[in-house]
This record gives sequence, structure tokens and C-alpha cells, in this order.
Amino acid sequence: MRGNLSNDIVSVKIEEGSKKPIALHEKSLFGKIEADTLNLSLIEACYLLEKDRLDIYEDDAECSIGYIIDILKEQDLYGKYVVYRDLKDRGFVIKTGFKYGSEFRLYDRGRGPGQGHSDYLVKIIFENYEINALDFASYVRVSHGVNKKLLLAIVDDDFDITYYNIEWTRP
Repeated sequence: MRGNLSNDIVSVKIEEGSKKPIALHEKSLFGKIEADTLNLSLIEACYLLEKDRLDIYEDDAECSIGYIIDILKEQDLYGKYVVYRDLKDRGFVIKTGFKYGSEFRLYDRGRGPGQGHSDYLVKIIFENYEINALDFASYVRVSHGVNKKLLLAIVDDDFDITYYNIEWTRP
């Protein structure tokens, strides 16, 4: 399947008789369908490229996985991609968590938007990042307020990930 990179979006044209882009969206819940195109984020597209399910082209030149990863690194998104890849490999359905102030929303395998609510919000923090206690409390408060668990993904300098399940408790 061919995707075209432009402005950090990879667009896959849905041609008549082509079921792959539609199945990718409906079954695996990748991207958004707009008109006759499946639009993928750079992170989703990189994952699919790495899994040999997508070829990415920019101005008719095929992009290597290294090129796409370099773009992610330039945009300071590589740590986010590493967490995305790890969670996706574990079977989660992943959507953006932007409106909740987090990087991702997670759905258990077999569920997604329109099929129930997400179970987790994922907040990514780098090992050397200093976090303010009030900011941390706000992450927990928001997740609790929308009936989700907060999964804190700590990424170290080697891009290894440690997850912490953070829950709100009353004394």
C-alpha cells in the first residue's frame, strides 16, 4: 500500500476496488478517513512502515524507515513513537489524548472509538524531565474526572520504557 507524505501527514488514496486502506481504518482503527483518503499521523505511518504494511513516498521518492525516524527525532516525537510502538505491539488500540492533556487514549484489544470508552490516558515523561507536583496532580485529576486510569510512561535516555499505573485514592 502506498502513502504520500506531505506536511507530516501520510495520505493513502482509497481507489475503487481497494479495500486495504478501509480495512486498516475499520479493523485496526488507524488514521481518519476523509473523502477518498485515509490520513495517517506520522507516528502511525512510521509504525506501519516498520511492520511492512505501508510504503511511504515523498515527491515520488520512497522514504526509508531511517528517514521517517529522523523526521520524528527532528520534531522531538521519537520518544512518543517508541511508546506508541510498544503499546501497539501489546495489542492496544491507540488514539490521540490531546483533549485530555495526554499523549494517547488506550482502548483494550477489539474496542475503539464508537465501541466503548477508552480505559487509559497515557502521559509520557522523560527520565530527566522535572515535573511540577501541581502538574502531576492535574494529570491524575483529569484522568479520574473522565473515569480513566492514568498510565505514566517514563522513557529513559536509551528509550526504554517503564509504565506506572496512577490511580486516585481518597484517604
